[in-house]
Amino acid sequence: MDLETTKISYSGKIKEITLGKGDKSITVGGEESYPFHLFEGKMPNLPRIAIEVYDSPPDDWPEAALEPFDGVTDDPVAWAKKCIDDYGADMICLQVVSTDPNGLDRGADEAGETVKKVADAIDVPLIVWGTANHDKDTEVLKKACEVCQDKSLIVGPLEEGDYKKIAASAMAYKHTIIASTPIDINLAKQLNILLENMGVPEQQIIMDPTVSSIGYGIEYCYSVMERIRMAALSQQDDKLQLPLICNIAKETWKTKEVKIPTKEEPNLGDIKKRGILMEAMSAMTLLLAGGDVIVMRHPEAIKLVREMITELTA
Repeated sequence: MDLETTKISYSGKIKEITLGKGDKSITVGGEESYPFHLFEGKMPNLPRIAIEVYDSPPDDWPEAALEPFDGVTDDPVAWAKKCIDDYGADMICLQVVSTDPNGLDRGADEAGETVKKVADAIDVPLIVWGTANHDKDTEVLKKACEVCQDKSLIVGPLEEGDYKKIAASAMAYKHTIIASTPIDINLAKQLNILLENMGVPEQQIIMDPTVSSIGYGIEYCYSVMERIRMAALSQQDDKLQLPLICNIAKETWKTKEVKIPTKEEPNLGDIKKRGILMEAMSAMTLLLAGGDVIVMRHPEAIKLVREMITELTA
């Protein structure tokens, strides 16, 4: 007797948006069913992986995370090129951590110069990710939008406390906005409505639900992302029918589990493999929840995730 698989009928669809420009531009979204449910609906655009680059040498990364980028961590341009040439990055996520008021506190002009240099040196889409300090991000992201007005950047995070001025600059220079909210479906919808009321086209918005790694609340993140997808696909909520971006790399590699030496906790296994597997599992969990763009760090973790995507879509 043949077993017939029960299928869900979806009334909604995730909107497609294009990131970047030119031959290396990327289209994400377009799903007609829950993540990887290819037996129920189409998934025309597979999830994409952005490799993160810091605008200043990181001083808190574990050795395992630094090793693949040895010799380039003091040069964001060389770092970005290595990610593309050696590790096949679909996108680059430039983390402008040096602008953090609690860190180096670099100014918007200096940060803008770095963003421009990286944008000019690469041909894949460029994400510019701020520090979530409203005042500083407003200055820095506005400057990035201005100096890269012809580059079609993806800028964020835009939160309710700073979205107006940054969104205005992004619209003026035709960049994509990362609408970021703290793990809450209602707040995510509200920010999308506020951006729409400002006149931001939906084709220029990608949602950041805020994420965490395995062992640090990923279950709740998964639940919220799942509810966003359910509302978008099954409840015809057009305010939530937007692709999702997940900045998981730094959330994984800042955990204590990836930094404890093998000698101190041999039961945890090899420290290098531990970090790689933790990042890969966290990223894959978020893809299964509906992530369209995942920001990752370690090339071996990225390889594992790519293999899993291939297996699920073969």
